[in-house]
Amino acid sequence: MIWTIIGGMTLILFFNRYLFLEPRLPIRLNRGVKEFLGFAVPGMLTAICGPIIFVKDHGLDLSLSNPYLLAGLCAIGLMLWRRNVLLSVALSVALFYLFRWWL
Repeated sequence: MIWTIIGGMTLILFFNRYLFLEPRLPIRLNRGVKEFLGFAVPGMLTAICGPIIFVKDHGLDLSLSNPYLLAGLCAIGLMLWRRNVLLSVALSVALFYLFRWWL
């Protein structure tokens, strides 16, 4: 049963991607749909990272002793300052471990 579900989800994912990536298929998206889909990745990342950063023990944690919040703010600051994704990710991960150890 598990293998059937995994295989079915694999087929759904493959054909979902194939429809948009195959240039010979007559599917064309208009500009509005393309702009709308541009918000999918940031929305998904926010939905995944938001609870990790802001929620602790089923409650909102905005204190300065929250290493996730501090590292997230540092990542935003580094990205705005340096405009380098790899450097921002590497330094913010290092800062996260430093904050976890220190706090």
